[in-house]
Amino acid sequence: MIRWLKGLFAKPVPVVVEPKRMSISTMAMERARRKESVVEQFMPYTPPPGVIPEGQRKSAMAMDSTPYDFVNNAFVNNYFPGYQYLAMLAQLPEYRKMSEVIAKEMTRKWIKFRSKGDDDDKADKIALIQTAFEKYKIQDLFRKAAELDGFYGRGQIYIDLDKPSGGKATDDPAELGSLLLINKAKIKKGSLRGFVAIEPVWTYPSNYNTTQPLAANYYKPHSWFVMGQTVHASRLLTFISREVPDLLKAAYNFGGLSMSQMAQPYVQNWLRTRDSVSDVVHSFSTSGLKTNMSSVLSGTDDAQFANRAQLFNTLRDNKGLMLIDQDSEEFFQFNVPLGSLDKLQAQAQEQMSAVSSIPLVKLLGITPSGLNASADGEIQVFYDHLHSMQEALFTDPLNKVLQIIQLSEFGEIDEDITYDFETLYGLDDVEKATIRKTNAETGQILIDAGAISPDEERTRVAADPDSGYDSIEGELELDDVPEDEDKAA
Repeated sequence: MIRWLKGLFAKPVPVVVEPKRMSISTMAMERARRKESVVEQFMPYTPPPGVIPEGQRKSAMAMDSTPYDFVNNAFVNNYFPGYQYLAMLAQLPEYRKMSEVIAKEMTRKWIKFRSKGDDDDKADKIALIQTAFEKYKIQDLFRKAAELDGFYGRGQIYIDLDKPSGGKATDDPAELGSLLLINKAKIKKGSLRGFVAIEPVWTYPSNYNTTQPLAANYYKPHSWFVMGQTVHASRLLTFISREVPDLLKAAYNFGGLSMSQMAQPYVQNWLRTRDSVSDVVHSFSTSGLKTNMSSVLSGTDDAQFANRAQLFNTLRDNKGLMLIDQDSEEFFQFNVPLGSLDKLQAQAQEQMSAVSSIPLVKLLGITPSGLNASADGEIQVFYDHLHSMQEALFTDPLNKVLQIIQLSEFGEIDEDITYDFETLYGLDDVEKATIRKTNAETGQILIDAGAISPDEERTRVAADPDSGYDSIEGELELDDVPEDEDKAA
């Protein structure tokens, strides 16, 4: 009995319940390890309807013998996105300005014609050629072609000529598809009608060699379809500054890598950073109100709770008066530090400048900051880069245009007439004055040493357009030599 009573009033022994161990299924782990992503692959390029004549579409598409399975085995997260997608990117200022700045700067100063011999003998011809270049708007067309190369990876200019027998070449399919020989038999005097820039979406190669790598025309289209018309490649000036390897040429419609496609990762990083910074600034301060939420958390529909939240939001600004209950409510606020956001945003912007090789002051209008900061060095490097692009992209098409214009204007080609790309980087007045002073001192030293004569130095000064004395005659006659005033007295 006593034991029973002791057991009745004894303290209960606590029951120790072991926590339930977390167990994750193998199938769930497999799903977590699996990286779900959309894998884009290289595929045969398909032009819009009408580019290839309907009767020749099957044979033209069969020309593409690229082993796409072999190419996609080494997929590196890059592919040709298509002209329609690149056209959409060209509407965004981040992509458009890159290509526009490069194209405009490449054609801003343009070219200067000269003769390999005596310029005086060719002055009339050079003047006519200059007039013809302005008439046919060659400078503007080359700017347009450079823009298309930046937007799409390829730009083309059609040479609009009359047939040797008369009539437009575009009206004669046989003439349009034939080789354009650069001679006076094929290009008659006055036969040039003009030049037309063509976007790459309207063209597709009709014939090209993919079987003989040793041939000069390997993976080079022999002719093109231009909205249903077959045009010989020699009648098109093609501009591609960033060629892709042979394995990818068919997938890129025999174009190159566009500036927009190259810059896309950098622009997307900038847009994401810009939006994130904007979101942080918009909501950098988070306000809260500790209040009684028992009725809401119990499942009861409490209209007064919603009214309290609306009243709080209505009065929550720097000009309003926020009232809270002294006993049941408490106000709190968290602020996000904004001190380094501008640096993060600036770095994302600068990365866009890096991929395009355009200085910040040219691309974004941002002036360098800091002690002794200057963009002169970067601009000089940028112009050196553009000059190399001019020579690589423009030289062959310009040579052909110059020959065609000469045949149309004069009926012959003068091999002594050529051109130079004008210097893109211009010196300021102080730098020009310093150079003139240095040249004058050098000339005086050479004259005193007997290395050159005063007449030779005068000829140099007269030939220098920046000397300020380029209007004087190059050589002096004996009677024209200025006399020493002391001797004349």
